[in-house]
Amino acid sequence: MGKCIKNLFLSAITALVLLGSIQSSFADAITDDANKLLNWAQNTFKDLFPSIQSTQTLEPWLYRYYPETGIYAGVNKNDQDVYVLGGSFGGNPKRIDSLANLITQIDNSGGNTGIPACDPTKIPAGITASQSGNVVTVTTNNQCIAMPTDTNICQVPQQPVPTNISLLGTNNLNSSEIRGITVNAGPNPLQAIVDAAANIKNCTIHAPVGSENTIVNSDLCFDITSAIEDLGSSIPGVTITPPVTYLVNGTYATQMVADCFKTDASFINNAVTGETWAKQNGAFVKIK
Repeated sequence: MGKCIKNLFLSAITALVLLGSIQSSFADAITDDANKLLNWAQNTFKDLFPSIQSTQTLEPWLYRYYPETGIYAGVNKNDQDVYVLGGSFGGNPKRIDSLANLITQIDNSGGNTGIPACDPTKIPAGITASQSGNVVTVTTNNQCIAMPTDTNICQVPQQPVPTNISLLGTNNLNSSEIRGITVNAGPNPLQAIVDAAANIKNCTIHAPVGSENTIVNSDLCFDITSAIEDLGSSIPGVTITPPVTYLVNGTYATQMVADCFKTDASFINNAVTGETWAKQNGAFVKIK
């Protein structure tokens, strides 16, 4: 039982760490589509939009500016059309097409609309994420969702060629709380497991270009009642009062390093070969 509980909470922290950079999902439809389009443009036309930029607002515009090329790309919320300005496009706004038409074309082509750090194909229902430049905010919107069965929510996409970029990701836990469990004497042992697991670090070899300095701010709540429903009868002094929820707020940040094997990471993965190493007894051991 103790091992199962530990694995549960390690999986929860791993899910937080692996969220990485997730495709934008805004409540406002125009803002959502504007970011989807601008993400796609950054990933597709790197000669025109070579860096990750945040979406800015200057009514009625949602736009991004690329200082390397002097180009503005944006959406006019009044007519819901897409325009570019500056650089090779000249000093007057140039209409490209309607936002709706371009989103349809992107969807039909299967174009990449996320930021480069991950492939968000397994994000669970109930989690939304918004992107501003290299900062991603992930939330369950003050609701508690079932613990994901697959913690590989945001896998770093496999890279076709070496990028020679090594990124160390660190999770800083701002707060964590388990509700629905009462311990008659002493601290909650499950809370200690959660707090210890929060220090897990992951390092990626040949990380995608453009994923440097990624920051993920997470505010999540998971309903873990079914996973530990028999805990109260198996451990004296512990009372379970459903629902049992796990609330976690943290920040995941990456930094460039020279050599993943010379870091204090718990896990290392190679985005080109798919190889994975885990630190065991102070040394990295290949596990995949």
